[in-house]
Amino acid sequence: MAWVLKMDEVIESGLVHDFDATLSGIGQELGAGAYSMSDVLALPIFKQEDSSLPLDDETKHPPFQYVMCAATSPAVKLHDETLTYLNQGQSYEIRMLDNRKMGDMPEITGKLVKSIIRVVFHDRRLQYTEHQQLEGWKWNRPGDRLLDLDIPMSVGIIDTRTNPSQLNAVEFLWDPAKRTSAFIQVHCISTEFTPRKHGGEKGVPFRIQVDTFKQNENGEYTDHLHSASCQIKVFKPKGADRKQKTDREKMEKRTAHEKEKYQPSYDTTILTECSPWPDTPTAYVNSSPSAAPTFTSPQQSTCSVPDSNSSSPNHQGDGVSQASSEKLQPSATIQETQQWLLKNRFSSYTRLFSNFSGADLLKLTKEDLVQICGAADGIRLYNSLKSRSVRPRLTIYVCQEQPSSTPLQGQQQAAGSGGENGSGTPYVYHAIYLEEMVASEVARKLALVFNIPFHQINQVYRQGPIGIHILVSDQMVQNFQDESCFLFSTVKAENGDGIHIILK
Repeated sequence: MAWVLKMDEVIESGLVHDFDATLSGIGQELGAGAYSMSDVLALPIFKQEDSSLPLDDETKHPPFQYVMCAATSPAVKLHDETLTYLNQGQSYEIRMLDNRKMGDMPEITGKLVKSIIRVVFHDRRLQYTEHQQLEGWKWNRPGDRLLDLDIPMSVGIIDTRTNPSQLNAVEFLWDPAKRTSAFIQVHCISTEFTPRKHGGEKGVPFRIQVDTFKQNENGEYTDHLHSASCQIKVFKPKGADRKQKTDREKMEKRTAHEKEKYQPSYDTTILTECSPWPDTPTAYVNSSPSAAPTFTSPQQSTCSVPDSNSSSPNHQGDGVSQASSEKLQPSATIQETQQWLLKNRFSSYTRLFSNFSGADLLKLTKEDLVQICGAADGIRLYNSLKSRSVRPRLTIYVCQEQPSSTPLQGQQQAAGSGGENGSGTPYVYHAIYLEEMVASEVARKLALVFNIPFHQINQVYRQGPIGIHILVSDQMVQNFQDESCFLFSTVKAENGDGIHIILK
């Protein structure tokens, strides 16, 4: 047995020696003199592959960096965008950092640049209805702004400006060569734009976006340089601190394996590059896909918008033709579609649908319009597109009496088959459609149809038995029979100021 073990040791040592010799031989054959990595890389196949790889100098290097001094949430999964919680009305610093390499953008060296900071919606649906959402917020919070600059705390910013029509944006000039910090205050909270407000609802996220521009040849700051943004949620005072603490406690309860799926919380928030905001001039909007829909203000069209409740002389009683003339046709151009929106009291959506033709607008479903315009206006716009007009509560037919006609005879003829006046000319009646069963509505519609100044009408009377004049009251209008026929005449008021209308 001892002899067998000894033989095994001899064989094993011989194998090791042969293996070492083999390795040493490889090292001698591939010495520096016989093998050169540079020669191999010089082969055409390696040159082809290398030419397709980007060089370090060609990698994109943003000229600026914006850092907001607010901690990110620890409850954000890996590869998701960071989320930062802010307190309403609290000042937060955004550091404006010059990130250029030596020799980059020499045209702005020693010059000022302009930055616009905005708070905008993160959700795509709310981006499409931003104008309406902000108008609603403005109505509920008159005199307030969504975003403000804390100028006393800010450093290095000059010529600060706020546009009264843009409550969610501030702008200023700054020198990239100097230390610059802008302190912002966000006054809107995320739950103000949730559809249901019963308490405990999840607030909508916002975005803080910074767009920076340089001067063009005319000295205007319109040439786009850089844009970056980050996702935020805004809470009532101290609410962001409580939310941050809650997220941190939830993460501490997770296992180590689960924690690996989430990002760590950082003390500051770095704004990531994005496309410029669409409200910026088209001259500096780049060709990359926009993160939000581009709004283009339509040219101002000078068209008269008649009262939607009026009965015009041009629509003399033909309710069907009136509805068809107001219906949006698929062949309508963009300009005609804009005029249709204005005429039908959708002026606040002309900007949103600025590039829509009639066919484009008619293709939208009821659900699409509700999502874009909200429930109330979405349903109203859908009904208008489908010509679902409201049926009037009362219809009466009225003809203005000619001086040569006999009132009683004319009235009797009108009650028959239409009738003619004494000269053989047929009476022409106008349809009056009443949406409200009140006397003032009768006077207003008569004034519109027969071109009578409304302020000159003192009273409206109805001729009763034996020629008496009965004052037309709301109760009398409510007792009119539908499709009643009336002749009417006008007489001067007793004081000579204005006229009275007498229905017969």
